[in-house]
Amino acid sequence: MTFEPPSEPPRKRRPIRFLLKVLFVFLLFGGLAAAGFAALTVWYFGRELPDYSQLADYQPPVVTRIHAGDGRLLAEYATEKRIFVPVSAMPPLVTHAFVAAEDRNFYTHSGIDPMSMARAALTDLFRLGSNRRPVGASTITQQVAKNFLLNNEVSLTRKIKEALIAIRMEQALSKDHILELYLNEIYLGGGTYGVAAAAINYFGKSLDELTVEEAAFLAALPKAPNNYNPERFPEAAKERRDYVIDRMLEDGYITDQQAVDAKATPIVLHHRDVTQTARADYFTEEVRRELSARYGDKMLYEGGLSVRTSLDPAYETLAEKSLRGALIAYDRRHGYRGAVAHVDAGGDWRAQLASLPAVPGAADAGWTTAAVLATPSDGAAIGLADGRHGRIALDDMRWARKKLSDDSLGPSVTKPADALSPGDVVLVERLDGPLAKEGDGSYALRQIPAVSGAMVVMDPHTGRVLAMTGGFSYEISQFDRANQAKRQTGSAIKPFIYLAALDHGFTPSTLVLDAPFVVDQGPGLPKWNPTNYEHQFYGPVPLRIGMEESLNLVTARVGTTIGLDVVKQYVERFGILDNMPLENAFILGAGETTPLRLMTAYSMLVNGGKRIHPTFIDRVQDRNGHTIYRADDRPCDQCNGVEWSSQAPPDLPDTREQIADERSAYQIVSMLEGVVQRGTGRIVSAVGKPLAGKTGTTNDSDDTWFMGFSPDLAAGVYIGFDQPRSLGKHETGAMVSAPAFRDFMMTALKDKPAIPFRIPSGIRLVRVSAKSGQLAKPGDRDVIYEAFKPGTEPNGQPSQVVNGNGITLGAGDIVPGVGASNTDDSGPQTAPSSGTGGLY
Repeated sequence: MTFEPPSEPPRKRRPIRFLLKVLFVFLLFGGLAAAGFAALTVWYFGRELPDYSQLADYQPPVVTRIHAGDGRLLAEYATEKRIFVPVSAMPPLVTHAFVAAEDRNFYTHSGIDPMSMARAALTDLFRLGSNRRPVGASTITQQVAKNFLLNNEVSLTRKIKEALIAIRMEQALSKDHILELYLNEIYLGGGTYGVAAAAINYFGKSLDELTVEEAAFLAALPKAPNNYNPERFPEAAKERRDYVIDRMLEDGYITDQQAVDAKATPIVLHHRDVTQTARADYFTEEVRRELSARYGDKMLYEGGLSVRTSLDPAYETLAEKSLRGALIAYDRRHGYRGAVAHVDAGGDWRAQLASLPAVPGAADAGWTTAAVLATPSDGAAIGLADGRHGRIALDDMRWARKKLSDDSLGPSVTKPADALSPGDVVLVERLDGPLAKEGDGSYALRQIPAVSGAMVVMDPHTGRVLAMTGGFSYEISQFDRANQAKRQTGSAIKPFIYLAALDHGFTPSTLVLDAPFVVDQGPGLPKWNPTNYEHQFYGPVPLRIGMEESLNLVTARVGTTIGLDVVKQYVERFGILDNMPLENAFILGAGETTPLRLMTAYSMLVNGGKRIHPTFIDRVQDRNGHTIYRADDRPCDQCNGVEWSSQAPPDLPDTREQIADERSAYQIVSMLEGVVQRGTGRIVSAVGKPLAGKTGTTNDSDDTWFMGFSPDLAAGVYIGFDQPRSLGKHETGAMVSAPAFRDFMMTALKDKPAIPFRIPSGIRLVRVSAKSGQLAKPGDRDVIYEAFKPGTEPNGQPSQVVNGNGITLGAGDIVPGVGASNTDDSGPQTAPSSGTGGLY
């Protein structure tokens, strides 16, 4: 008989099996429900997810930088100050710091970090009812998703979308690409975006120069940049930085000793040094406008362009100083317009002075405001807002004659009280160096000129604009008088009228009648009756004298002889005017143009008649360093990818269009050199180097010019009121504008050799009398070398005289209204002493 152990009673086993089955079914259906809910969530929120694939080729907004010709920074344009750096070029120290601080599992998770999310959820659970912002648990991938594709809304919906996008991004993009997007996009305070810009902003360093503690500080900022500003919250900034250092140590990125040394180092900011910058406000704005027109504002402010301009900062500083000097000199000749404000000299004048707004343009000129405290006989006592005192000597305010209501000047200043009163707030300039921190100083009285102007400096061979200033101060007015103001040229147009004449049979020695004449302009039109500036007439004079002394009647006869259609052709060919009307007044400069266009035309005279275009930009590179624009478009197969090893530079072709006979152009240059040596531009001869140029003055002296050049440097000056009105009697181009040109060239050419103007082939230099233009005779004292084309030289025979309308008179004929002409070919009996000509 076999023994069998007793079996478990069925009633005890069935409840356990039943519970297991129920639990299994519950888990099964619960899992299915969770999976369904998850699938439904993914479907519901995934319907309107942004397209993350665009991030594969994403290019963040990057700052555009404008540089001077010597590499100094002129300006930055950006919606976000960012420097894009590929992650492959970032030092591991920087990437490790951010990964340790923001997402230690970045290289192992799939877009979200469940453990971090669970910790954040528990923390938020315990904070219920505290009105505190929920704790984040976003990975770097989630932050990229939020920053690029979503917004900062605090909601469950946004977090779900963020997580879904992060998971998908991890499947499509590499970890390095995601980290690159993050490190270049993130805001790190101080108006900077991305780690490269932040390194420069906070420490003045590139990324590879950062130390452990500096990299840790930058990695501490993403959480709340403004809350960890070491200048405002030093303790919080150090605590957060040290936390990042601990995380870097814990994750094995740094050693124990590195961590100890880094935490012991205080946070010291070194903001970017500005000594390598240059300033040229009008020039830079012209570049900005050109870039905007060429590439659009989005490319300008977000494209990360690197722009190399033609600006020479030394010439720019010199041009601004020279123009300001000429404006101030003119303004002082026309009196003192009074104080800029008033304070109570017996009260708290310091506080009152400090509360006054700054005078626009004063800082650009190096001036400051001061209060007049007393006016003793030997000078005015002044006080500055910081409590310092000074003195204006009587000699430094003698120019300050009061300007009366009829624009005349009051009596001479013989004592300080004639110009100033206690309580006047005036502009002053320190005479003995920069403003001292303590002690009295000697000052001069100043005022912002009411007149304005422009100066352009150009390379005449290429058209590169080397300097340009469009007014006394950009702070006063952003209107660029160099390239936006259209003003009448006056006598500055004459070289192009004479150039046309030289191409049509005239020579520099051709005699032209300087006498009154009237032109009938046709039915219904007034008679044209031009006259000279000084209303004197000198009979037959050589074409050269007409240029040197700027004789209007000579120019008018030349223009009417060759014809208005020829004048129009030359004026338009040189780009001075577009569609010049066929009116006689345009022969004497009635047409309006800009200083930049006129300077370009003069440059084409000295370069031998080759067409150039003014350029401000030499080269533009995109964010990747590829050149997308180059002003010099000459072909050169030997210029790219060539290693220099002391070989000769390539010989580039000259592709400039020849728009004038180079021999005629040189004849004009030679005549303009005479303007400087003997004519209306004599003030410029003080430079002592070969220079040529032309003065210009319009009707009633509304506009004044001096346009000139050395063989390799051209500069032009315009001065006038923005609302055209007379500059005053005897205020001519020689008096007002030429001094600015002289002062500029005096310094610009100081250390340069005295290079003569280049003579082209086909020119013969013949000794002639400067006054008569005829062959020099023994004993002549005014002998010059005149430039002639072969076969046009004087032959010693009596010359005919151009009398307008193609009429010529014999040398012995009587000129009506003038008297007998000079039969000995010796030129005018009396040379005009001054005058720049102009309209009528």
